[in-house]
Amino acid sequence: MQVDQASWHQAKALVIPENIRLIKQPPYSPELNPVEHIWDDIREKYFHNRIFPSLDLLTDTLCFALNTLADDSQRVTSMTYFPHLRVAL
Repeated sequence: MQVDQASWHQAKALVIPENIRLIKQPPYSPELNPVEHIWDDIREKYFHNRIFPSLDLLTDTLCFALNTLADDSQRVTSMTYFPHLRVAL
C-alpha cells in the first residue's frame, strides 16, 4: 500500500497485517497523489489571481468548482487515473 509521510502512517501503535507492506512516498511528491491534480485544476480555473471580499464568496466559489467537477466524471478520471492505482474488483 502506498502511503504518504503523514504521522499516522508511521505511528508505532499502527497495526499492519502481515500481508500488507507500506511503501512510503518520497516527501513533497504531490504528483503521486491523484487528489493533488484536482486541487491544481480548481486553483487554476476558479481561484487564479482572485481576491475574495468574504469567506462566504470563497466558500461559494469552491462549492461551485466541486459541483462542476462532480458533474464531469470523465474530466475527474482524466486528472486522477493512475494505472498503478487501479484496483481490480
